[in-house]
Amino acid sequence: MNKLSANEAWSPRLALLVAATFFMEFLDGTVLTTAIPSIAGDFGVPSASVNITMTAYLMTVAMGIPLSGWLAERLGARRIFCLAIAVFTAASLLCAASQDLTALTVSRVLQGLGGAMMVPVGTLLVLRGTPKSDLLRATAYLVWPGLLAPVLAPLVGGALTTYLSWHWIFLINLPLGAAAFLAALRLVPAVAGDRNRRLDWLGLALTTAGVGALVAGLELASGHPGGSWTWPSILAGVLSLAAAVFWMRRAAHPLFDLTVFGTRTFRATNSGGFIYRLTISAVPFLLPLMFQNGFGWSPLHAGIMVAAVFIGNIGIKPATTPLIRRFGFKPVLVFASLASATTFALCATLTPATPEPLVFALLVCSGAFRSVGFSAYASVQYADIRPGQLTSANAVSATIVQLATGAGIAVGALLLRLFESEPLLSSGLGGILSAGPDGSGVAAYRGAFLSIAVLMLLSTVDSLTLHRHAGAEVSRPGPAPAEAPRPHRHV
Repeated sequence: MNKLSANEAWSPRLALLVAATFFMEFLDGTVLTTAIPSIAGDFGVPSASVNITMTAYLMTVAMGIPLSGWLAERLGARRIFCLAIAVFTAASLLCAASQDLTALTVSRVLQGLGGAMMVPVGTLLVLRGTPKSDLLRATAYLVWPGLLAPVLAPLVGGALTTYLSWHWIFLINLPLGAAAFLAALRLVPAVAGDRNRRLDWLGLALTTAGVGALVAGLELASGHPGGSWTWPSILAGVLSLAAAVFWMRRAAHPLFDLTVFGTRTFRATNSGGFIYRLTISAVPFLLPLMFQNGFGWSPLHAGIMVAAVFIGNIGIKPATTPLIRRFGFKPVLVFASLASATTFALCATLTPATPEPLVFALLVCSGAFRSVGFSAYASVQYADIRPGQLTSANAVSATIVQLATGAGIAVGALLLRLFESEPLLSSGLGGILSAGPDGSGVAAYRGAFLSIAVLMLLSTVDSLTLHRHAGAEVSRPGPAPAEAPRPHRHV
């Protein structure tokens, strides 16, 4: 870890800048969905073929994250962050100017490279200059893009495509990217890189291949679970990542310092926290489908209703930090997961006859609980990480977040197909969860929501094993309680 200069103090403006770049990156990962028919029409290709542009982007982001940490240490985080913004913005222009599917796909790969550097390097810039007492405030800025982008993407993409054209999905990034680049030059402190830092080539190759194969498999599972390449790809990804872990635990200069998993609070974020993110990522995928296919609503009607989740996310945000400071991380995480599981189970009881104000209120509550848990996990994961481990912890966490998001959509799609293909199971759930003909078209969605509610409870079990003063240095500024565990225990 490079020694920080005195001017690298906690900066809300820097955190807001990084959050804005995250929002661009997260939004572009899913916003293209609503524009697929328009793009297919312009290029004269089937709509299914356009999915390659989304898969290419998500794969590139996930595969590029492991290298970004090393680049930030070797060349300097400020230089890499500014380069990432420039690459992302230039690639957005190329996407808008694409004349065929090949050009758009290549441009999306370049855009993904920029996004892969923006996510972890931007976070690193904020975390390096943030004392533990201000970590809650800093992460409050950083988590909102991951919460809002998946919910807003259908509305933003639909509005731009309907009233302008699909090109504006990318053109809107140009002024935002230019403003972010100029702000980065002004706000990001310059710290020299370590030119002697070595790269673990084998660890990088195994990790990149594993993440790429796993993301590809999850993408295939969400659309074609029975495809011949789906499960071999997932298996290859798991084996490659296992080999990477085996190598990095023994390498003299590993790509990642895996001793970060010896810190209980970090490990919880990437065990129970992985399940939490997976389940909440499935909800924005399932809700619009249930409203349109099950309830017969229009895309606009469904999009407006799903925006209730966004209202819950924003509405609870001012109370998130006070809640964590008042009760501590463990109680908040347990409550957020239990409350979220309850809202998922209640979603399984919805029918086309359910009063819309009641549906709206339920989704507002779901968004609020989602926001509380997401913020708590994002803060507690770095509570006990030593400064020298921060780069590795940050890159590992960013990679796992990408995998959790992809896994959430894949699990949601697989659950739908499971309950659609098992009519007895679906009809049984329909009889349990709803009476009358109003629920006959949504039994598969009921099964999916009930399943992710049960899955969410696994994160509750994991949170219950945390020490009751876990992350106390962050949640309660000042000396940690006497009975709190030593913060840097490693296995």
